[in-house]
Amino acid sequence: MRPRPPPPSPPPMPLLFSYGTLQLTSAQLETFGRALVGAPDRLVGFESIRIVLDDPAVIAASGRAEHTNARFDGSATRAVDGTVFEVSDAELTAADRAEAVAGYKRIAVALASGKEAWIYLYAPTAPDPSAVAALSART
Repeated sequence: MRPRPPPPSPPPMPLLFSYGTLQLTSAQLETFGRALVGAPDRLVGFESIRIVLDDPAVIAASGRAEHTNARFDGSATRAVDGTVFEVSDAELTAADRAEAVAGYKRIAVALASGKEAWIYLYAPTAPDPSAVAALSART
């Protein structure tokens, strides 16, 4: 009798890197309905900046006008500290909805740990994904 092949591995859960509000348990509970467990990581080639949003709906939803953003500069010597979380596809969709209210969009990045993750960047300042991919290939 032949041994059975091992069952297929489940697909990996998406990784989400947060450098701002989604690191807060209160934001996680509001967005995902649960507290996330994460690990520290770094986003290389970006710098942390503050942006001011003047949309009244965004201010009402977030409670403030000033928000953290990561701006791509391509420098391998700059990085933004944050936390990487495993989330489900449904949770990623929930995060898309929540972040869209503030004008953020999701892009794929490689983190300092080598993990590939999604991040949210303020759409008007978001880099071309090919520039981010080129930096990831160099580091």
